[in-house]
Amino acid sequence: MALLAENLDYTDKDFDALRSRLFNLISSVYPTWSDRNVANFGNMLIECFAFVGDVLGFYQDNQAAESRWSVARQRKNLIALAKLIGFTPEGAKAAQVDVTITARDTATGSSPIGSVTIPAGTFVFTAEVTDPVRFQLLSDAVIGAGADPPEDEVTAENSAPGSDAFTSTGLPNQSFALSSVPYLDDSLIVVADDGTYTEVSNLLSSTGTDKHFRVIVDETDRATVIFGNGVNGKIPVGNIAMTYKTGGGSAGSVEENTITQIPGTFTDSLSNPVTVTVTNAEASAGAQDRQGVEQIREAAPESIRVLERSVTREDFEIEARGVEGVARALMLTSDDDLSVPENAGYLYLIPEGGGSPSTAIKNEVAAIFAEDGEKPALLTFEVVVLDPVYLTINIRAVVYFNEDADLDSTSKTYVGAELQEELEAFFAIRNTDGTINDQIDFGFRYKDEEGDPSGELPLSDIYNVIRDNASVRKIGTKTSDFLLNGEHDDVTIAAREFPKLGTVTIINGVTSEIL
Repeated sequence: MALLAENLDYTDKDFDALRSRLFNLISSVYPTWSDRNVANFGNMLIECFAFVGDVLGFYQDNQAAESRWSVARQRKNLIALAKLIGFTPEGAKAAQVDVTITARDTATGSSPIGSVTIPAGTFVFTAEVTDPVRFQLLSDAVIGAGADPPEDEVTAENSAPGSDAFTSTGLPNQSFALSSVPYLDDSLIVVADDGTYTEVSNLLSSTGTDKHFRVIVDETDRATVIFGNGVNGKIPVGNIAMTYKTGGGSAGSVEENTITQIPGTFTDSLSNPVTVTVTNAEASAGAQDRQGVEQIREAAPESIRVLERSVTREDFEIEARGVEGVARALMLTSDDDLSVPENAGYLYLIPEGGGSPSTAIKNEVAAIFAEDGEKPALLTFEVVVLDPVYLTINIRAVVYFNEDADLDSTSKTYVGAELQEELEAFFAIRNTDGTINDQIDFGFRYKDEEGDPSGELPLSDIYNVIRDNASVRKIGTKTSDFLLNGEHDDVTIAAREFPKLGTVTIINGVTSEIL
């Protein structure tokens, strides 16, 4: 006979539940023991046992959760799960910007007498004193003698160089951890005594003579370099030199004319001192943070959804979103929209940040589904890549505020600015963590009670955004007190349309003033 009574509630493992079960167990064996005073030594032991059981249950529950896509919270565990399906999370990307380097003879202020070379790798900075954004030149800037104007334009990147040196042990499957973080993907150059090695995604197809290596990036953005075993990938020989880049991320983005510092002293080819200045006429581009936990959870399962060909609606949309610069996608056929020809599909793309996708992005997406593309469509099916069709949503609301609401438009906590920000978040293409914002979508995905496209953007969804603000006491009860595009009703939205925020008019219900 089991000492503990059978309990089929496997979630009932907290301190109070275990303490209660232990008391019931003791009562079944020693029915005369009724002293449950906290100071009783037996009770102290029971509570100690219950505490230990509570802690063990906590760790067991969390370890179980970390083994599942839908509930894992630690980045290292999601990376491990992604490895099982061959998915590698994207690392950060570094911002790049074109900078203009100008050199003038210090004595005369005119063009340099000799040529001036600012070598690649030189750092230029923004003007902040405490935490400037740093960029390195990717190529030499060369200003010729007497050049007019005395300047050169080169590309700079928000990255820093890293280098490590190792010695091969001659053993199979050697691995070396790089010393600097955060590692920038695809930036590693490996040169051993027996030649230059090439990065591959895995060593399964490598032969014993192929000079290949692979890189694994952990949850701290530290890269580990792994070589072959002599059967799959060559074992490196002698000294191994590794050079790479670190940095990247959205923190490296800069606006135009903000890079102004280039420290150091410079001379021309005739050893005459020159004064060097730097500026950037345009803002930087290309910065991207590494994929976060929620992005990995979203992207990893999609990476194995599409097989050899694109067939279903989801296939086309997933592959389109996989192109850099594409945030949202919708595929419609004649079954969904009568204006679409038979045996064809209209693929609407929304780029990062909204607007219309560039021609280059549309061509890249179309190439995926071509017959010689990565995921070709069926032979008789034509894919037409199109710009998005936006439906502007103008909002008017008469709002009554709590007595402590901040209605001073010069204040940092101004409720009008809060409401504008919350509405912008509702209509955002992506959430702040980089995942798709499912609060807003193409009209095709708004469904009725039977799961068919309803053609309606619910008024209540937007109403709730304003009503749920902590400073809002209520929204006016008149029909005219809350309007979307001039109507107190759901907004009719076509299957291909994507809602975007237009004008927001918030009226103080007491004073009739517009916030």
